[in-house]
Amino acid sequence: MKTFNIRKITWIIIFGFGILLVSVMNSCVESQKVAAKSGAQLWAENCQRCHNTPSPNSFSHEQWVTIGLHMETRAQLTDKEREKIVAFLTQ
Repeated sequence: MKTFNIRKITWIIIFGFGILLVSVMNSCVESQKVAAKSGAQLWAENCQRCHNTPSPNSFSHEQWVTIGLHMETRAQLTDKEREKIVAFLTQ
């Protein structure tokens, strides 16, 4: 009886690690997909989902940097995503 419980617990642990491994692998694939996107794509996907975005010429470079820092938190962007979006808006 005790051996049965140890085997059962072992399989549960192995199954749990398997699920964790699959989750980590999927998040890496998603990160690579995001990394391959341009600033224009990220801008369209992240900014326009919540509100109408102004023209890139509406603000100065410094203002876009400030807006980018604010929206990084609000839109849960990574530093790299924010940098790409701001670079697109200020080119």
